[in-house]
Amino acid sequence: MKKIGIIGSGVVARALGNGFLRHGYEVFLGTRDAAKLEEWKEKAGSKAHVGSVEDAAKFSGTVVLAVKGSAAAKVIEEAGPQNLQGKTVIDTTNPIADIPPDNGVIKFFTNADESLMEQLQNRFPEIHFVKAFNSVGNAYMVDPQFTEKPTMFICGNNDQAKKQVHDILEDFGWEVEDMGKATGARAIEPLCILWCIPGILKGKWNHAFRLVRN
Repeated sequence: MKKIGIIGSGVVARALGNGFLRHGYEVFLGTRDAAKLEEWKEKAGSKAHVGSVEDAAKFSGTVVLAVKGSAAAKVIEEAGPQNLQGKTVIDTTNPIADIPPDNGVIKFFTNADESLMEQLQNRFPEIHFVKAFNSVGNAYMVDPQFTEKPTMFICGNNDQAKKQVHDILEDFGWEVEDMGKATGARAIEPLCILWCIPGILKGKWNHAFRLVRN
């Protein structure tokens, strides 16, 4: 059976956990506080497991990082970088700052010349990070239902890791666009800012991006 480890216990981690379960995976959610996931585990069934972030990192060759952006590096340290060495880590994080939005525009703690994923990749060079799932709401991450197939933009330095994530995303109902190396996250992460504006200003969160061609 296919297996996936997910580091995180919030709505993104749980939504992706449920999605991977629906697609036939055995899922391990790693958290600092297992009590947060008791209800999720009970509903998710026998193929769902809960434990430490270290256990989640060890569980599979492919791991999802679904934590607050400002905590990402610390959580990887807790999981043990050695447990993620050579593995594909799907990076869902965004560098959202803890300050209010300005006219619907959220603030980042990074700048235009360096993304959060680049910071993580530079700090943990033996991990194969692939950016994905950061520019859509958790309700639409798996099997999204729109009038047209939406586009998920990905990037990363390791081609084999991107191929793994590409295949997962296609199974999950996405059109996939590879935006190159980790530097591509400088463009992908700010899509979160754009995606959030209709939600913050108008309460509309039911949308996704699509790349169109002639």
